Amino acid sequence: MTDDTDDTNGTTGGSDKVPSRQRKRFPGISSRAYEHPADRSALVALRKLTGFDTVFKALSGLLPERSLRLLFLSDSVRVSDAQFVHLNDMLRDACYILDLEKVPPMYVTQNPQPNAMCIGLDEPIIVVTTGLVELLDEEEMRAVVGHETGHALSGHSVYRTILLFLTNLALKIAWIPLGNVAIMAIVTALREWFRKSELSADRAGLLVGQDIQASMRGLMKIAGGNHLHEMNVDAFLAQAEEYEAGGDLRDSVLKILNVLPRTHPFTAVRAAELKKWAESRDYQRIMDGHYPRRDADKDTSVSDSFRQSATSYASDVRNSKDPLMKLVGDIAGGTADIGGKLRGKFTGGGSAGSGAESGSGSTKTTDRPKDDPTNDEEPGPGSAES
Repeated sequence: MTDDTDDTNGTTGGSDKVPSRQRKRFPGISSRAYEHPADRSALVALRKLTGFDTVFKALSGLLPERSLRLLFLSDSVRVSDAQFVHLNDMLRDACYILDLEKVPPMYVTQNPQPNAMCIGLDEPIIVVTTGLVELLDEEEMRAVVGHETGHALSGHSVYRTILLFLTNLALKIAWIPLGNVAIMAIVTALREWFRKSELSADRAGLLVGQDIQASMRGLMKIAGGNHLHEMNVDAFLAQAEEYEAGGDLRDSVLKILNVLPRTHPFTAVRAAELKKWAESRDYQRIMDGHYPRRDADKDTSVSDSFRQSATSYASDVRNSKDPLMKLVGDIAGGTADIGGKLRGKFTGGGSAGSGAESGSGSTKTTDRPKDDPTNDEEPGPGSAES
């Protein structure tokens, strides 16, 4: 661990409140340390655009941000030293750990649906629902507060606000065919980026909470409610494995259609992605005090960030067990008999069945290694460690 990374037993602003246990803090940490490559490349490119901040400051006059601030101030409970004190301590601690200088305002709003968000153009606002506060225990909630603080540090609140505005605008002009199509094209692109930003914020939540089991429990509760005695982390992660690997190309298409309208990845998938990152060398390096610093953000190369993003997507395609992604990898690799493989994937029959249908009489090789990209057998869901 480097000299400027230490254990924390206090919170921002000189409060005498202390967290329930010691956690490492990360002075000067850049959000690039935990951002998903696709999220990072988009943010680096936007930050490099000349006049980008000026444009969005001007746009703020068109967005209902002031209205939202007044709404939360008048109809929700602001977290402070006098209200929801335990959440206030978590928020200050999260800002201390991630070295966020200004603690964003945080509100609790009455809503039985468990949810949290970070919005705002001029400055971020964190909002959590009563349903979430009542659902999670202290360590699970700490990961959520860290998640939202990660959004604030990355500047995600700006784009989240724009996404909300454009989504509402699309609903209002739905009667104008071309106008609605144009807006929805932007909304769809923003949603794809935002799903990746959620993976980034999950990582920030883990850096703040530093308890992977609490992060897993929180995601399970969001998916299945407050019934931990009925749930199991290994079985929950196995669902993500089964979701990724199961079915044929028809299921792959349905997965895409299911996820397009969502701003968040599916919960089991988020849990699997976070566990994978927690076991990675990148996470361990951060915990050891080796991470990108905020003062170097201005020198970040856009082309390098895009290369990292492209490499990440290519790795996802190469390692994915999803039938469509495997087919894409086969095509990219120049695999023979793509037509037969395509028919087999759509029908779930495999290339051997397609050969029989065509009457080619070709024989199928059965002694290929399991990791051969032309192997049509779909692996069953594996058991993940907790």
